[in-house]
Amino acid sequence: MKSIRPQSIDEFVGQEKVVQSIKIAIQSSKSRNDHLDHILFYGPPGLGKTTLAKIIALELNVSLKYATGPSIEKVSNLAGILINLSPNDILFIDEIHRLPKPVEEVLYSAMEDFKLPIITGSKRSAHTITLNLQPFTLIGATTRFGLISPPLRD
Repeated sequence: MKSIRPQSIDEFVGQEKVVQSIKIAIQSSKSRNDHLDHILFYGPPGLGKTTLAKIIALELNVSLKYATGPSIEKVSNLAGILINLSPNDILFIDEIHRLPKPVEEVLYSAMEDFKLPIITGSKRSAHTITLNLQPFTLIGATTRFGLISPPLRD
């Protein structure tokens, strides 16, 4: 039985400007042999945000790891996801506007530098170790753009 959902970017119907931008980004990623730049999809339900993330992963022949903002309650939840990503994997976070602020702050470092700062100990004995991460692409999706913190919007 053939899937009703599109399996390639050329099969996706609608969102012409978005699709054209994604095609260019995919082609650029392939020609550079590098991860795709991070993406934020926003809009009402049913526009294809999740479908586009799946298509991008298929087009790039990489794995798509799915999570929701509410399921990533603590930095340790995010760390567990990030350290298990393979090179150029896509991390799709639905309802990204619901990430707790401490998780967002760690996510910024991971997105910018592919590094994961881990604080060990507490108070005077606290120190930070930094884990190197594989390059990855974050695709965030939200229906509530106004609730996205400025660093994630940029």
